Amino acid sequence: MNNWLQYLAAQGAHISNSNPLEILHFGQPAALATLETGFVAPLADLGVIAVSGEDAAGFLHNQLTNDVAQLDADAVRLAGYCTPKGRLLATFLMWKPAETILLQLPRSLQPAIQKRLQMYVMRAKVTLADLNDSHVLLGLGGRTAGAALNAWFPVLPAAPYASVSNDAGTLLRLADAFNAPRYQWFASTAIAQDVWPALAAQLAAVGSSAWRLSSILAGVPQITQPTQEQFVPQMLNMELIGGVNFKKGCYPGQEIVARMQYLGKLKRRMLAASLTVPTGTVTAGMEVFSSSDPLQPCGMIVNAERSTGDSFDCLVEIKIAAAAASSIHLGTANGPALQFRALPYALPNDPE
Repeated sequence: MNNWLQYLAAQGAHISNSNPLEILHFGQPAALATLETGFVAPLADLGVIAVSGEDAAGFLHNQLTNDVAQLDADAVRLAGYCTPKGRLLATFLMWKPAETILLQLPRSLQPAIQKRLQMYVMRAKVTLADLNDSHVLLGLGGRTAGAALNAWFPVLPAAPYASVSNDAGTLLRLADAFNAPRYQWFASTAIAQDVWPALAAQLAAVGSSAWRLSSILAGVPQITQPTQEQFVPQMLNMELIGGVNFKKGCYPGQEIVARMQYLGKLKRRMLAASLTVPTGTVTAGMEVFSSSDPLQPCGMIVNAERSTGDSFDCLVEIKIAAAAASSIHLGTANGPALQFRALPYALPNDPE
């Protein structure tokens, strides 16, 4: 347990026994009404890779689905990292506060992904570094989060996927949830410890599952270990939320991703759903089944989090035809039924 987690434990954080460690809660799970009002969550389950050096931008530009060469200092972008077959190994959030490009991803994936990227550096002037012992991420959202942040960031990012940086660190604005902006604050461990008491006095301190729930409600997927190599980017709507640039040059899997965009008819999409599971839980990688074709799965849970009691919100990748024609159930055709709801952005065939 590093200094940051030891500090949070002293502030009342309940920390998991998992690897990597995760903040579970600060006494009890947060209610939805609390999250809508305002919350701050230490995101110990997320890690950051720093990519620096003369060739850093060009190197990543040739590895990821999005444009890195033109990444501005005040921009934040989503990106995917694919196999040669176009299947996602990871999804990143990336930004460039100075000359170093930062990649955020689940800490459970970071060692393997960082090692894979390192393999392709070869003679390029690029250095990859793990920042998890020196820096932390805080997730903030709800109606009062912006006002709480003004003490350190008098001018907040004006729109989703913008950022501002100063001596306190970098503040990223991400896709909205709970009818309010969401922010991530990337800061040194020392600064995070200094600001935590003031933040926790103004906002509800919650576990990282609250942040993951907010991402689900925002319709933003995150690849985790159970879903690696399961999806091409379009199956997760990555091109709809700014995670794919079709005008840039080659990267692993680019030919397949481009062919699906321009020549193929996409038969699978990511949808948002909720369901009630009286016993057990809902996790990434679980399969879903159609009542009209009960013998084979028609989709897979991408991300899921408990919202209230025995209710879960999730993002599910699914055959478009199956979702439109029949009821969809978790685990088996007789399992808990999924109730689909609108995403916060339109799918291509949706009415505008």
